[in-house]
Amino acid sequence: MSFKKLIEPLKDVLDNKGFYEPLPFQKLILSKIKGGASLFCIAPKDSGKTTSLILSVVQKLNGLAFEDAPRALIFVKDKETALNLKSEFESYTRRTDLRIYCAYEEHNIELQREELYLGADIVIATPKRLNKIFYLNGINLNKLQICVVDDAEFLFKNNNFAEVTRTPESIGKCQYLIFSSKFDNRFERWRESFMYNAQVVKSK
Repeated sequence: MSFKKLIEPLKDVLDNKGFYEPLPFQKLILSKIKGGASLFCIAPKDSGKTTSLILSVVQKLNGLAFEDAPRALIFVKDKETALNLKSEFESYTRRTDLRIYCAYEEHNIELQREELYLGADIVIATPKRLNKIFYLNGINLNKLQICVVDDAEFLFKNNNFAEVTRTPESIGKCQYLIFSSKFDNRFERWRESFMYNAQVVKSK
């Protein structure tokens, strides 16, 4: 897929950043993601995974805020990663009205529940904190359209794999994207359940 098929705010940002053509791995995955496929996106660092994640989420939401419940959920390993990804998102969403919120352990959970109640389109969260907020009825996942795991290698430490696996048990139909540098055999559990029809796309 070329960048020309993206919404105008994204094309403008890409032009300003000097990105005129997708990288080889982005060509492999962007059109599949736009078509609604769930994917395991397997590629090394500097192949454009993070940019692909951001473009895909913003495109999926059409660059528009809508009601209060989040429509995109992104799991990350820690607070630093969440804040860095939020900053990256904001560089692409400045001509949209999308609301991006970070949820992580180092922040007061009651305050996070109050802030989420005010509305968010994209939530970037650590797995443990997201689940705590969810089980306290502090976030509505019924409107979720896309669920992403960024740099998924972190899943296999500190019980994160089990924490993330809980989320699909609580939501309806959703598009799933897993970005990782390698395909771990434990991902097969997801392919046998909520990602049963997912494709594995590896960098050539």
